[in-house]
Amino acid sequence: MIRRIINKLFHRHPGHIKGKLRSIPASEHGLRAQSISPCALRVIKTLQDNGFQAFVVGGAVRDLLLGIPPKDFDVATNATPDQIRRLIRRSRIIGRRFQIIHVPCQNEIVEVTTFRGHATHESHSQTDEQGRLTRDNVFGTLDEDAARRDFNANALYFDPVHHTLLDFFNGRSDIAARRLVMIGDPVTRFREDPVRLLRAIRFAAKLNFTLDPALVTPLRELGNLLDPIPESRLFDELVKLLLCGHAATCLTLLREYNLHRRLLPLLDQCLSTPQDQELLQRALANTDERWHQNKPLSPGFLLAALLWPAVRHEWEIRCARGTPLYPALFEAADAILEQQRRTLPIPHRFDGGMKEIWAMQPRFLQRNGQRPMRLLEHPRFRAGFDFLVLRAASGEVETALAEWWERFQNTPADHREPLLTHEPRQPRRRRRHRSPVSST
Repeated sequence: MIRRIINKLFHRHPGHIKGKLRSIPASEHGLRAQSISPCALRVIKTLQDNGFQAFVVGGAVRDLLLGIPPKDFDVATNATPDQIRRLIRRSRIIGRRFQIIHVPCQNEIVEVTTFRGHATHESHSQTDEQGRLTRDNVFGTLDEDAARRDFNANALYFDPVHHTLLDFFNGRSDIAARRLVMIGDPVTRFREDPVRLLRAIRFAAKLNFTLDPALVTPLRELGNLLDPIPESRLFDELVKLLLCGHAATCLTLLREYNLHRRLLPLLDQCLSTPQDQELLQRALANTDERWHQNKPLSPGFLLAALLWPAVRHEWEIRCARGTPLYPALFEAADAILEQQRRTLPIPHRFDGGMKEIWAMQPRFLQRNGQRPMRLLEHPRFRAGFDFLVLRAASGEVETALAEWWERFQNTPADHREPLLTHEPRQPRRRRRHRSPVSST
């Protein structure tokens, strides 16, 4: 409460940050309307034809200036959600904290937001004791909207109709220099939305940007601000970090700034040996390679790799105590997922698949009889096999085991019999037949 009163008295709010607008002509910025998706271009033209301002904004503009094809295009406008809804067919309003519009077009969804502003009235804007914005639902002007964005490089507005680029905070210069600079005071901005800590890590890794020196100390010291953030939002940010095409660099930076403890508390333990480091590095590199090749990505597979060293350690402990192989593995998996759950729960839609990948690993040792045939029919066989390959490449299991399964699955079904191992059959234990107990 005291912090909120001080912020109001001294106007410490991003809405009061003043940028210096520079309108950059097409001859200088080099962006083309043809680089914008047809859907986003139609949305912008529709809004402008009806008297509203409308721009491509944020990451799409940044990526275009870097020569990176944007994954999606966001539009910012001074039209309200109701006005946008009336002008654009098939659009729908979503969101509670701040309403936005989704416009579906074939294989993409264009997100349209109304310019955000700074509200001084308590019913519109509210912060908690740490300075975190807990309610923020007010529309504003273009310059206010620019001040509300997180980093200079994300506060660029491109008008593909008039071919102008609007730059309020020298974002174009920061992009050219590949540096990440926050709009306003970093401590205040991180306190408003602590998830910006993770976004700073992701942008620095993904874009190969250097962090502005003013960000370094807050990144190291404000990690505790992530504690009250909803688990679902934190998990979404974790997935973005792992699947941004630069997962290895993201994890390195997370550990460097001690931010991994709120997301992956077991990570240090899972990197305690060179063998485990090799396994995780290969898993991260494979995921990044698939991202660059536009192949499907599985968060569950990567999470299974990240937690596997801890699971294996617990598994070995239980087996040493005499617990049978498979019950020991299932107990170990549950124990590690419970430890992870105390900090950041992994949704059940992922941990079920992770358990299946782990449970297949001892089954790969069984290469006789019908067991290999049945394992091939497992719906997650390919993920389990890829995981086995990672383990073999790191030296955890023999390379020959992964090579055998590679040959076996690629051999026609009617020619697989010679590849099977023939272990001596164990004699069956004779069952003792008890005489039925007569009733009295």
